[in-house]
Amino acid sequence: MQDEYRTVARVGVHEVEVNRSRFLCALAPVATEQEAQDFIAGVRKEHADASHHCFAYVIGADAAIQKASDDGEPGGTAGVPMLQMLLRRDMRYVVAVVTRYYGGVKLGAGGLIRAYGGAVGEALDTLGTLTRRRFRLATVTVDHQRAGKVENDLRSTGRTIRDVRYGEAVTIEIGLPDADVEAFRGWLADATAGTAGLELGGEAYGDA
Repeated sequence: MQDEYRTVARVGVHEVEVNRSRFLCALAPVATEQEAQDFIAGVRKEHADASHHCFAYVIGADAAIQKASDDGEPGGTAGVPMLQMLLRRDMRYVVAVVTRYYGGVKLGAGGLIRAYGGAVGEALDTLGTLTRRRFRLATVTVDHQRAGKVENDLRSTGRTIRDVRYGEAVTIEIGLPDADVEAFRGWLADATAGTAGLELGGEAYGDA
């Protein structure tokens, strides 16, 4: 697994105009290829009167799934430069759709490549990106007497608390970078006089 990846911070649209043609770049973070396809379909429906809806998406922290479409523009002048821009910016789990309203002036192949790739780059700059880091899911089990202090200490040191459950004991789910696991194990033993349990789970990604 990759240690981290970047994705777009939020869903949004950024518009640029090139020689009277309007290029609307819609960006969205997506978890699956189906989500990307659904987003593309939604943009097509919203702008049904537009000339083209070119798209590119990258799914997977390792960029395992990559797709691009020129949607009727000359081959290689729209979808590919859009995809290249996403990859150049290390973007993952993201879909970009550039909707073009033709303004009557032909841009030529070079102009189209610059317009489509540039629209994605500008949209990323405008909407912002965030980094998501890989971490290990961990479950801390502690008695009720010590739970409050442990939870406060975790929050004050910036640990990501994902869930707290109260039963016979208190179960606190957190995310830990792999490199921190042993140091955390030592801290937890000291903080609870060795009474707390620590169980490591699978891996996931969270905001850095």
